[in-house]
Amino acid sequence: MTQHRITPDVKEQIINRVKNEGISIKQIAEEHGITDSAIYKWLGNKVEGPTSMLELAKLRRENDELLRLVGLMTLKLSDAQKRSERRSINGEPCKGTAPWCLSLNALVSKEEN
Repeated sequence: MTQHRITPDVKEQIINRVKNEGISIKQIAEEHGITDSAIYKWLGNKVEGPTSMLELAKLRRENDELLRLVGLMTLKLSDAQKRSERRSINGEPCKGTAPWCLSLNALVSKEEN
């Protein structure tokens, strides 16, 4: 990309589009013929307070990913508990070679497949 000077007004417009319209930094950088790192720098300089916009966006992405993973783990745990409960009679685990245990385990195995 060629190096050219961006006026403060255009910088402000770009920052507002990123913050308020949710347009990606990559898209805006391509539109204006500038690097994404320049926009990140402007955003970092524009932010006041302890948390920058970049840090906040990163934390939100991480939070979304963690929530998704917790959801998946919860579903897997719930499925495992249900399978475990189906392998018991009157709350007692079905162990051993008793005919009713073998039949119950075979039935549960067929349901899982």
